[in-house]
This record gives sequence, C-alpha cells and structure tokens, in this order.
Amino acid sequence: MAASNESYIKNIAPEKLELLIAIVNAPKVRFYTNLIQSSEANLYLSVPASGTSEKAIMNYLGLNQSNRTAIFSVVREDKVKDLLELLDENFSTIKGGGGIAISVPLSSLIGKLVYGFLSNDKRTIKQ
Repeated sequence: MAASNESYIKNIAPEKLELLIAIVNAPKVRFYTNLIQSSEANLYLSVPASGTSEKAIMNYLGLNQSNRTAIFSVVREDKVKDLLELLDENFSTIKGGGGIAISVPLSSLIGKLVYGFLSNDKRTIKQ
C-alpha cells in the first residue's frame, strides 16, 4: 500500500501558486483573512500598512480610514480569479470594507511538502 501512495504522490501535476496582496481597512482584517482562508489558502500574513497616496485616491479605493492592513497570502492559481472576484464584491458591498487586491505569480518553489502545504494539497502529505 505504501508503494502505491508514493507513486500516486509522484504523479501529481502541481498547480502554480500566486502571492495575493490585499490592502484593507484594519477593522475588517479578520473578515478578509477568513474569506481568504475559505479559498484554501493555508498561509497568510497581515501587517499594518501605511502609504503616501493622495487622499482622493485612497477614498476612490474605499480605503478612507487611516488605519489599514496589508494581507499577504499564498493561493493556488486556479483559486485566484474567484477569490479576487469575491474580494472585489465585498470591497464594494460591505460598509467600511473597502480595499484593493492584486496577485503576483510565484515562479519557483522548492520541496514537494512545502508546495503541498502552501497549495493545501492533502495528497502530498505523508501518512
């Protein structure tokens, strides 16, 4: 049985990963991190954010509070489009929930166990 599990693991075609960066109003950071985790993101980091953008631009983006947080998370490429659409929908419909989000492809990653964790691929976990 162990040999069949190993061959199964070796035949996995990995999904590419992307780094999702979202800047949100700080009071809504818990809501947005839960939303990102619901898209099978196993890793996220939230940090206080500030910038030098003009007030008019920040208001346009819905970041009208001076207290903002940047959320960095690793998401599988096949989940990014839906997650960005979901974030965009929430940015415009939740009171005080404005923000902006982008994704950047990750070009390389070493180790199948690290990849398995970041991509939430349970097939790569040794049993």
